[in-house]
Amino acid sequence: MREKKASKSLSSTSPCATLRDAYHNCFNRWYAEKFMKGHWDKQECVSEWQKYRACLSQHLEDKHLIRFLQAEGIVQDSGVTSQ
Repeated sequence: MREKKASKSLSSTSPCATLRDAYHNCFNRWYAEKFMKGHWDKQECVSEWQKYRACLSQHLEDKHLIRFLQAEGIVQDSGVTSQ
């Protein structure tokens, strides 16, 4: 008999999963409903992105992994993208 797959994927156990899903849903909605129709606003989904990014930065910092991104110049000490 086949075992049932877990209802949640491993990635959904991430402490930032809810924020990631909120950002992805916002982005997908924006892309389909606005961008593809030629109407878009650069400020769409910014708050969702900032919350998700802050969570990722905090999680990486907690795991002592943020230094790798800092070394590559991807993030600054404050967790803000340097690009």
